[in-house]
Amino acid sequence: MNWNEIYQTAIEWTEQAGEILRAATKEILQVEYKTSAADLVTNKDKQIEQFFMDRLSEKYPSHFLLGEEGLAKDKQFNPENEIVWIVDPIDGTTNFVHQKRNFAISVGIYEKGEPRVGIVYDPIAKEMFHAQIGTGAFLNNQLLPNLDEKSLEEANISINQLWLVPNDKVDHTIFTEVIQKARGTRYLGSAALEIAYVACGRLDTYIDFRLSPWDIAGGMVILQEVQGVMKNLENNSFSVFNPGITIFSNSNVLEEILLNSKKD
Repeated sequence: MNWNEIYQTAIEWTEQAGEILRAATKEILQVEYKTSAADLVTNKDKQIEQFFMDRLSEKYPSHFLLGEEGLAKDKQFNPENEIVWIVDPIDGTTNFVHQKRNFAISVGIYEKGEPRVGIVYDPIAKEMFHAQIGTGAFLNNQLLPNLDEKSLEEANISINQLWLVPNDKVDHTIFTEVIQKARGTRYLGSAALEIAYVACGRLDTYIDFRLSPWDIAGGMVILQEVQGVMKNLENNSFSVFNPGITIFSNSNVLEEILLNSKKD
C-alpha cells in the first residue's frame, strides 16, 4: 500500500472539491432541512460527497466511503477490516449558507480502524490542514509545531452554547467553572475547523457532544500529530466511530478542565 500516494491524492482531490465550493458561494443554493431548521443540507453537500465517491471508485475501488450524506449507504463494510475514507463534504453547512465562510471539507482515511491520513480544508481562507500519521501535521506547506504548555486561565475554549443554558440534551452546569476560569470562549460552528484550530494553537480546547465520525475523523489525525489529546468526559480515549461527549485539547489545559468540571 503506497500511503504517500494516497495522502497526496487525497490532498489533491480535497483542493479540487474546495474550488467547487468556493465558486458555489456566488451561486443560489438549494437548501433543505434534514432533522430541523438548524440542520441544513445543500445540493453542494451532495455534489462534493459524490465527487469523492466517483474518484474513489475509479482510483481505489477497494476503499470504502463513509460520508455525512450517506450516498454510499448501499455498500456494506466493516470499518475494522477495511480502508475507509470518512468524508464530511461541508462541515459547517449553516455557515456555508449564511456566512459563505467558516466551513471546511474534512477527510479522514482509516485502515482497519486506525488513523492514516487527515485533511481539513477551508476553501475560502485557502488553508489546508493535513497530516499523514507519523510524519507531522501541516498548515499548507508549513510544519505545525507541537503544542506549547498552557494553563486554563490562558486558554480560549470553543464550546457549544447548549453547555451554557438549561436544556434537555446535556447538564449545562458541567463546565460552568471551566468557562469562568478560561480566558475566553469561542464557537465557530464547524467541528473540523475547531479541531484544526486547536492543532495550530488558535484555540486551546474544543468541547462538543453531538459529533459524528465525519465531523472529527480528519481533525483527529492532525491533532494527534502535534501531541494534542482527545478524550471523553471520563478522560478515556474514544473511537472515531463512536465519539459521545468529546474534548479535543492541549494536554495541560485538558488536565485543568477535568479537575474543574462537575462530576455526577
